[in-house]
Amino acid sequence: MEFTAKQIASLLNGTIEGDENSKVSGLSKIEEGKNGSLSFLSNPLYTPYIYTTDASIVIVKKDLVLENPVKSTCTLIRVEDPYSCFAKLLEMYQDMKQNKTGIEQPCFISSSAKHGENCYIGAFAYIGENVTIGNNVKIYPHSFIGDNVIIGNNTTIYSGVKIYYDCVIGNDCTIHASTVIGSDGFGFAPNSENNYKKVPQIGNVVIEDHVEIGSNTSIDRATMGSTIIRKGAKLDNLIQIAHNVEIGENTVLAGGAFVAGSAKVGKNVMMGGQAGIVGHIKIADGVKIAGQSGVASTIDKEGLIVQGSPAFAVGDYQRSYVLFRGLQKLNDRIRELEKEIKKVNS
Repeated sequence: MEFTAKQIASLLNGTIEGDENSKVSGLSKIEEGKNGSLSFLSNPLYTPYIYTTDASIVIVKKDLVLENPVKSTCTLIRVEDPYSCFAKLLEMYQDMKQNKTGIEQPCFISSSAKHGENCYIGAFAYIGENVTIGNNVKIYPHSFIGDNVIIGNNTTIYSGVKIYYDCVIGNDCTIHASTVIGSDGFGFAPNSENNYKKVPQIGNVVIEDHVEIGSNTSIDRATMGSTIIRKGAKLDNLIQIAHNVEIGENTVLAGGAFVAGSAKVGKNVMMGGQAGIVGHIKIADGVKIAGQSGVASTIDKEGLIVQGSPAFAVGDYQRSYVLFRGLQKLNDRIRELEKEIKKVNS
């Protein structure tokens, strides 16, 4: 699909410099721009590329002062904020690419399942009994939707996602490929025969609105009650959320993070990559946990930044780390002092 500079400027409320009939059919970075592509300039470090790019249209800041002329094949669209405008176009571009509707065959949809308008259900998908699917939902091929699952409006379920029975997915959510929601929590009880008996996991997972979950993430169902991912939370790839965990509103977890059973994480918390939280503790609102940190006890202070394993206040950690890195030199110095003392005493 092609768009002209005039059409794009109209969408962005921008001003055109150049050929208003210049056409683009794709997107590119400014340094990799080519004929027929649309790009943008926001970071001043990339300003030199505005004079050499082959992109047909470039979105630039309204007050950008050009030191040299751009190529005659390049049309500029001046806006207040190039980055946000380009993001808006990316969103529109993605929506057009993913604007699929209808039911592909072969797939299985239970006769008791219900779906709303403008839905897409890809080939080889499985939709179980009494499933309720809202409007504008997209379920990509090879996905599994278990019995009694509820999926809200405008939610996208990518290929290979598995959602076990009784789970609830909210509106405007995105769940990326191969994620598993509602698998059994890790519940086993030792018995007299010196082995482990499985504790049935009869709860579910509830994911509220505007949540995005990366690929290959596992969210375990509760033993009883619900494992809950609150509104606006964002989970990266390869994350483990154990049974009965609660993740607060607008909390973000980077790749490889894990939260053990029954931990309660507040809202607006940030967890770095490979960070972990032990079970049955609470994390206050706004806490920041540095990558690869291990949180072993409750954090009550809102907004605290922690690092290390076990994690503690980041300032104390960094001061301790300076000492830790100098331990070898300190040890050598002590040995030298011991030698000097022996000489004096002898």
